[in-house]
Amino acid sequence: MVDISTELSGIHLDNPVIPASGTFGYGREYWDLYDLDILGSISIKGTTVEERYGNELPRIAECPDGLINSVGLQNPGMDAVIHEEIPELAKHFHKPLIANVSGFSIPEYVRLAEAMDAVKEVGILEVNVSCPNVHGGGMAFGTSCQNVAEVTREVKKVTSKPVYIKLSPNVTDIASIAKAAEDAGADGLSLINTLLGMRIDIRRRQPVIANKMGGFSGPAIFPVAVRMVYQVAKAVKIPLIGMGGVSSAEDVIEMMMAGASAVQVGAANLVNPFACQQIIEDLPELCRELKIEKLSDVIGVIA
Repeated sequence: MVDISTELSGIHLDNPVIPASGTFGYGREYWDLYDLDILGSISIKGTTVEERYGNELPRIAECPDGLINSVGLQNPGMDAVIHEEIPELAKHFHKPLIANVSGFSIPEYVRLAEAMDAVKEVGILEVNVSCPNVHGGGMAFGTSCQNVAEVTREVKKVTSKPVYIKLSPNVTDIASIAKAAEDAGADGLSLINTLLGMRIDIRRRQPVIANKMGGFSGPAIFPVAVRMVYQVAKAVKIPLIGMGGVSSAEDVIEMMMAGASAVQVGAANLVNPFACQQIIEDLPELCRELKIEKLSDVIGVIA
């Protein structure tokens, strides 16, 4: 028997496969397709304090081996997520959830963390620091070691749940950002968030999406994600959730060999709604082929 289980900050996962925030909603589009309890966990759609409509349409641009999105954190707001979306999802998924939270100021992050701390279904807080700091000139929190450390410290003060900081790849030195989060008390890290990309309609002579630029995801960014997970794994001692273009069981093992303890699957869900199910089904046979008896043994094996 192959053991494909793993662990994140003391939380047991039956397998390392987690649908990434924003690509799985709150599970509504998927729970009629297959048993969600086969998943290791679910990172729910990014939640903000207030309801957000998001950015103007069009928001999606297709690319070779990927897509660009500028959804703009559309969500029903903290209260609706806690009192409506999570209880409904809990009827179909019976394991600890990962609550992805996004703020535009330190007080917003703190308020979200306090609220999610009281939600029994939430096992881990995933703090998205790619939002612009409205009190700091609009620069994303995640591009500054100081800002990342401040968010981490303040969130840790108000929650007893493990705090994972979701890192932006749009920085010059992701390892230093990761170390700043660890030093400030982060229990783990998620990486990478989307790269910044753009498409232009050459016939209309206009950007394809209304916001002009957006987050680039999909298989094309996978080598960048593996490289960054590897660099961060060498810089910190806390567990990592790796993501960025993961679309197969092979990708999961490659990401874990680079240093990830678990792996999130994002854009692949939008192409094939059964992507996570297929990866989970393929993992045991691939492990046997690679003579891996316990999947967690390969975490960070690359020197």
